[in-house]
Amino acid sequence: MKRLCFILVLWIGKFGNVLCKIFHKSGTMISGKVAVKLQKNFVKYFRNIDYDKVIFITGTNGKSTTTNLVSHTVKMAGKKVATNTEGANMMSGVATTLIKNSSLFGKFNKEFLILEIDERSLRNIFKVLPAKNLCITNLQKDQVQRNGDPDFIYQMFKGAVNKDVTLFVNNEEPRSRSLEDYVGKVVYYSMEKNSKTFTKDDFYTVTLACPKCSHKINYEYYNIENIGKFHCTNCDYKSVKKANTTVREIDFENHTFRCAGNTYKVTYMNPFYVYNYALAIAICKKYNIGYEDIQKGFETFKNPADRREVYHYKGKTIHYLRIKQENPETMQNALDTIARDNTKKAIFMGLYEIKDFPPAYTNTFYFFDCDFKKCVSDLVEEYVCFSKTVAYDTANRMIYAGAKENKIKVYDVEDDFDLIFEDLDKLKTDNIYIITGMKPYKKIKEFFKKGDNNE
Repeated sequence: MKRLCFILVLWIGKFGNVLCKIFHKSGTMISGKVAVKLQKNFVKYFRNIDYDKVIFITGTNGKSTTTNLVSHTVKMAGKKVATNTEGANMMSGVATTLIKNSSLFGKFNKEFLILEIDERSLRNIFKVLPAKNLCITNLQKDQVQRNGDPDFIYQMFKGAVNKDVTLFVNNEEPRSRSLEDYVGKVVYYSMEKNSKTFTKDDFYTVTLACPKCSHKINYEYYNIENIGKFHCTNCDYKSVKKANTTVREIDFENHTFRCAGNTYKVTYMNPFYVYNYALAIAICKKYNIGYEDIQKGFETFKNPADRREVYHYKGKTIHYLRIKQENPETMQNALDTIARDNTKKAIFMGLYEIKDFPPAYTNTFYFFDCDFKKCVSDLVEEYVCFSKTVAYDTANRMIYAGAKENKIKVYDVEDDFDLIFEDLDKLKTDNIYIITGMKPYKKIKEFFKKGDNNE
């Protein structure tokens, strides 16, 4: 009876996907949302899935990019892959992916199933889709109104994994790495110390408790915020000396690195991406995908989830950086990008209220976990803070960091870009950086399309 019910629900889902195509809707979750509503354990009844080739990718930052990268690379190696590249990472999105990649009777028709998984959904999805591979990018402070402290998500991860799972985990990230105690096998991926490695003064060092003994974690250095070579001040917990896959000789200028004796040339290059490449190589090694196929995947990869764009408008070069406005790591990464530019520039920051979960809310907690001082410089001609909700908060944060008040301009308006950017052509510098959350992206993109020579 359950099988018959599954087939009927599956047909409804497939019909829904056809309607989405007809009416030009993305349909990333609609059919799956209906399916799991009609049959709670709908995902469980698909057949012909090789669970050893089911790969879950989760974590705080980098889930979408890593999923897209791994899926593309495995495809370039000639494998048939189903994935949720659109970022539909909850149960409904997983169900939609399976509906799209199965026969009329629920037979999965691909070899690999590579899925981005929402952190809070991981445990429930594992129950109906027992993947043998779990990849964790990192586990950081994020979406506090939803997730609370990262340790809350860590406990959820502990309850999700089991001894049948192979864990692919960042060797330099203390929380998620400690899940090694709860799985059957661990594959560590790593990045060596490099030209973008940094240390912190005590003010910006966020205390992290050892997940094994609850004492303080110390970092020798950082490759990314709160990710780097670490050790516990009490027990022997630390990043392992030799990871299974380590990226070395990283050349950010020429977009190359070496791993296991091979040189890789890549399109995208920053510390976040390097860890993504390391994870992708580790996964490919498990399935005997060789260097040439991996390199082909890396050099042809186009990331639909990339949040950096360059425009040319009224003689200005506009560097547009979108951030996940709910955690400090992405904000700090944007600030670091700007700080590394040692030329004249202007900085625009538009941080809005967040409406992911009703009711809409504002918070600025991540401001104070980030080092804004890096962007305070005589090289900055002007700081422009805009949005209805936190424009003045942003301006105050710049003042706390040491920015001169006469260099700060505030627009407490929303989406009035003719006003916000009206003086753009009056700036002496031609080098403009813009940081926003995700909300204004489409409108800002449309605004700068009015210029010629857009990239």
